[in-house]
Amino acid sequence: MNMNKLIIVMLSAVLLLAACGKAESRQHDGQQATPTGSHADDSQKAEGGHDMEHGEHKESGIGEQSANIEVDWRFSPEQPQASTNAVVSLKVMDGQGKPIQSFDLNHEKKMHLIMVSKDLSYFDHIHPEYKGDGQFEVETSFPAGGDYKLVADFIPTGQSAATITTWVKVQGKAFPQAAITPDSKLEKTVDGYTAVLSADSLKAGSESMLTFRISDAASAKPVDDLEPYLGAVGHVVIMSEDTEQYLHVHPMNESSTGPAAQFMTTFPKAGVYKIWGQFQHQGKVFVVPFVVKVS
Repeated sequence: MNMNKLIIVMLSAVLLLAACGKAESRQHDGQQATPTGSHADDSQKAEGGHDMEHGEHKESGIGEQSANIEVDWRFSPEQPQASTNAVVSLKVMDGQGKPIQSFDLNHEKKMHLIMVSKDLSYFDHIHPEYKGDGQFEVETSFPAGGDYKLVADFIPTGQSAATITTWVKVQGKAFPQAAITPDSKLEKTVDGYTAVLSADSLKAGSESMLTFRISDAASAKPVDDLEPYLGAVGHVVIMSEDTEQYLHVHPMNESSTGPAAQFMTTFPKAGVYKIWGQFQHQGKVFVVPFVVKVS
């Protein structure tokens, strides 16, 4: 009888140990699942902020850049001079300071570099050459002394689009600061072309369809044979008066040839914005600027 009791006690102990082992295993799996889920949420937030798609339209903007990307900006000479060539160098690194090695082509280029003067009277869109090991370089010049904002737009392979900015002070005589005043009429003639801009909404937080209609300034004939510029019928860059809000918008129908080119965007907040539409015809790129007020 004592032997039977001893056997029962031993069997109970074995069963209890097995049950404890299973409970400990379930707790361990649960602890691993919690941080993994947290990382997944962070990744979703990062990716969701960078590219917004509407059909074939893609858009990127300041304030949506990845926290895991850094850019080391260098200028040669260190203080650029007005109307003199200078080299702009950018080294793109991850959050640990290691060079990012691979970048996706985005409209035929690995990097788009937008340069604007503080009063938005000057605009340029250039493309630094990738030298490898995270290094980009481009030679350019600034038309006058003063402060310029530079915006680097690129997509590290396997990541979302990144938008990184810096300011540079250029030495030399400065042009008088131009007032950024909304246009009373959204029609401009530039380089022999007339562009009429219409927007179905100029309200902050609402989607707005921007439609450019291009015609020959001399004959008023619609231009229906626009050529691809960087793989699309055109590009639109938008910046707020204070330069804090930036949007780079691609067309809804990239294969359109005009005379209409449509771009969908959302103005992030109320205020005055400058819009630059870039198009190409007969081998020549022309830029049409507009200033609008968003309510």
